[in-house]
Amino acid sequence: MNKIYNPTRSQWNEVLKRPTQTIEDIEATVSEVFNEVSQKGDEAIKKYTSLFDGVDLKNNKVSNAEIKDAIKQIPSELKEAINTAKNNIEAFHAAQKTNGIKVDTVNGVSCWQEKRPIEKIGLYIPGGTAPLFSTILMLAIPAQLAGCKEVVLCTPPNKEGKVNPAILYTASLCGVDKIYKIGGIQAIAAMTFGTETVPKVYKIFGPGNQFVTVAKQLATRYNVAIDMPAGPSELLVVADETANPSYVASDLLSQAEHGIDSQVVMVSTSKEMIDSVADQIEEQIKGLPRREIAEKAIENSRLIYVDTKEDALELINEYGPEHFIITVSNENFYVDGIVNAGSVFIGDYTPESAGDYASGTNHTLPTNGYAKQYSGVNLDSFMKSMTFQKITKDGIKNIGPAIELMAEAEGLQAHKNAVTIRLKDLK
Repeated sequence: MNKIYNPTRSQWNEVLKRPTQTIEDIEATVSEVFNEVSQKGDEAIKKYTSLFDGVDLKNNKVSNAEIKDAIKQIPSELKEAINTAKNNIEAFHAAQKTNGIKVDTVNGVSCWQEKRPIEKIGLYIPGGTAPLFSTILMLAIPAQLAGCKEVVLCTPPNKEGKVNPAILYTASLCGVDKIYKIGGIQAIAAMTFGTETVPKVYKIFGPGNQFVTVAKQLATRYNVAIDMPAGPSELLVVADETANPSYVASDLLSQAEHGIDSQVVMVSTSKEMIDSVADQIEEQIKGLPRREIAEKAIENSRLIYVDTKEDALELINEYGPEHFIITVSNENFYVDGIVNAGSVFIGDYTPESAGDYASGTNHTLPTNGYAKQYSGVNLDSFMKSMTFQKITKDGIKNIGPAIELMAEAEGLQAHKNAVTIRLKDLK
């Protein structure tokens, strides 16, 4: 990893730069796929599945027989683990339910807010070398709790045209039965426009590579909402001299193995800890099955030394990490001071892996600094708030004159007339 000591504030932007391509680099490819899917539907899906995934499919919808067969393939121990995670995620997200609010702003004017589920939801689940079946739990469970009527799931097939059994088992466990063997850009396009077989949705959730990220952003131009512009995984650990270098290294590597464009960062007020963690990374990476991927990610990563905890916190908030691990003696300084992070993990025994799988919090989080303005996925992500109002005769008398004056001041006479005509009838 790259060791950096006391970077000046003018260097922070360069030091904290993510290893990502610009949108312009890949938008042309995304736009081409979108245009073809919008015009040719399933025919275009078939073409790009063959091109990008290397398999020709007669039918891209997963059958009930395939789901039943997948369920049989999952070892009982893994089923138990998935069920444990499901229970914890359900408990945490169910607790996020809130009641509506109602306020009488003045006599005769009642205003209230209620939440309604988004009816049609699309889930994108990465496959490939790391089939993220855990993400189904993170997305399908709150969708169910919210009461979404239709949930569509797209995930890429392997070279044999199959979907990882754990993905199918988890989807079935969460009540998702509209599953399609479609990956990447074409999956996002299919859910954006709808095809002969894939339903159009109102909002798309799920992580992916930079092509998927740009595809989701492009989907917003076609009246489809997205959870957030989530991209390659990232993690930042703050550690002082009391941290366990072995633990810190294991956490950094847990994110580095996601992909070659992942980024992991450590910020420390101890030069000795930086050296110890670097040594541990070098040792632990040797035994990883995904060593080659992790090594490339580590090339884009940083070990940053700063003199004070105040400088450390300021730098971390400037970075806005997706995952933020606190392993210091004075935890509260960072817990109270962090304002830009997707999810925070506190103490030696709170690895980021816990949030990825089974603690209960959601692992679909903002990356690329978007933690500065986006929240991670939660129950409200699958709902929308609607406001209602009811005004009585006394109510319109009370606020009518104010409405008339304001409408007239803005030059909107018809707005004023809508009140004036009512007030005249009440005289």
